Amino acid sequence: MLKWYDQQVIYQIYPKSFQDTNQDGIGDLRGVIQRIPYLKQLGVTTIWLNPIYVSPQVDNGYDVSNYYAIDQSLGTMADVEALIAALHANGMYLLLDFVMNHTSDQHPWFQDAVAHPQGLYRDYYLWADAPAKQLPNNWGSFFGGSVWEPDPGTTDQYYFHLFDRHMPDLNWKNPEVRHSMLEIAKFWVGKGIDGLRLDAFIHIDKADFHQNVPNQSTEPTIAEAFYAHLPHVQPYLSKFCGALRELKPDIFILGEAASASPELLIDYSRPANNQCNAVITFRSLVDREDQLDPQIPAEFQPKGLDVEGMKRQLTTIQTKLAGVSLPVLYWSNHDMARVATRYASPKYHQRSLKCLATMLYLQRGIPIIYYGEELGLKNLQFSDLTAFNDRTVQPFYDRALAVGYSSAEALAMLNQTHKMAARGPMQWDAKQPNAGFSTVTPWLDGLTKTADVASEQADSQSLLHFYQRLLQLKQTALFTRGNEIIQATPAGIFRFTRQLDQTTATVTCNLSNQPITVMTDTTTEVQLLEGSVSHSGQQTTYQPWTLTVTQN
Repeated sequence: MLKWYDQQVIYQIYPKSFQDTNQDGIGDLRGVIQRIPYLKQLGVTTIWLNPIYVSPQVDNGYDVSNYYAIDQSLGTMADVEALIAALHANGMYLLLDFVMNHTSDQHPWFQDAVAHPQGLYRDYYLWADAPAKQLPNNWGSFFGGSVWEPDPGTTDQYYFHLFDRHMPDLNWKNPEVRHSMLEIAKFWVGKGIDGLRLDAFIHIDKADFHQNVPNQSTEPTIAEAFYAHLPHVQPYLSKFCGALRELKPDIFILGEAASASPELLIDYSRPANNQCNAVITFRSLVDREDQLDPQIPAEFQPKGLDVEGMKRQLTTIQTKLAGVSLPVLYWSNHDMARVATRYASPKYHQRSLKCLATMLYLQRGIPIIYYGEELGLKNLQFSDLTAFNDRTVQPFYDRALAVGYSSAEALAMLNQTHKMAARGPMQWDAKQPNAGFSTVTPWLDGLTKTADVASEQADSQSLLHFYQRLLQLKQTALFTRGNEIIQATPAGIFRFTRQLDQTTATVTCNLSNQPITVMTDTTTEVQLLEGSVSHSGQQTTYQPWTLTVTQN
């Protein structure tokens, strides 16, 4: 039986960048409320908000110092309550980001842990001794450097931080931590939210700190085998989610498991395991690696879409999750470059974005649209390295210059690939100051001025209008409940069928810059067509970045 969350179109909002209503350059909750009519017209049914809790904003809200209050830059608790009420009045739902792996170092728990080494809250975090002033091990942080930072208090110990040094990891082995985090989640469920997006839940269990990554490097090394998907993650998760379902049986729990394999997606979302309802993995996107420059780190080098690799990966995910859960379908989020920058064809820009959206969002699964994606928003263009707020950027830049890249070339690569450049202000009306986002300079500047809501609303052929038609089609029974088969096709063509009872739809997309000929689809009624196709006998030629959705 279908649950409400099996039929949703989720829209991810970075609150700081959506709509500023008090003219301080920072988006706010009142801005989200103001734009509900736009979202409803687009076809969105659920909103996912990135963190809105009190935070020093070291990591844009993922460093939480008070889970029970709203950061004053975003609004008040009354604003959240008004947002929940407004969404529900419009038949829509709200998911909150739930940061469960770590807190801010300004959180009272950590402050107490530092001030009182023998106190209750010391064991809320992860500490290790460091003999002879050496680091406890050689594990690397995702934000660069070591996972270890010296105790700012009076001891010689180090605390563990998988992300920024101002974001110490919680000790989930401590039952008091598990209880405290559950109480926070229950508080928000009591406020009337409809679900949670569990941030970085795969890291809440760590290996023995005495182990080192076996390599020759003298630098700290990313060591996912020691702090991702470890055995206690699922038991912790099951008890946490199970307790929330006792309070709200139809709560939607969306897990972020960036490095999860298809097999782990099954474990984390199998109903019998009482964990997540659906899981995000970054492994659903497959990049081409054949044109990388081995002289510089791959992380910030632009990469094209590996259509054949993604075809294989999505086939695997769809096959393994059939009868278990719905895959999560997305092109962009706050942790990666925007799809319009990352994968769109420069020559066929708008049509390529229509093809990419169709190819993914009409598949079996839950779409998550990153704010502004429906307009074709691109990454911002920063003019200096400090805007990235990332300690791994400078080494990449220095290395690129050392092997012969110009300063402009190195900066262009960073702007094209970095997650921070994907967090720019929403573009509402190009004729207004700062495109209608705010009357003052936005918190994050570097405007590309490539697309805006007002101009696309006035253009019936725009990407925005296409998304409205696509999402309307997505919410029909065929594309919500139909079975899916991804077909074997020539390279560059992505084709799949959705079938429900006696109705079958065929989605065909040419995801290349070349014309490609395939066997003619035997269905008759055209639901969507973008680009040009021509028929000859039993064959159909699709021009570059052309799509069809047909139905019998």
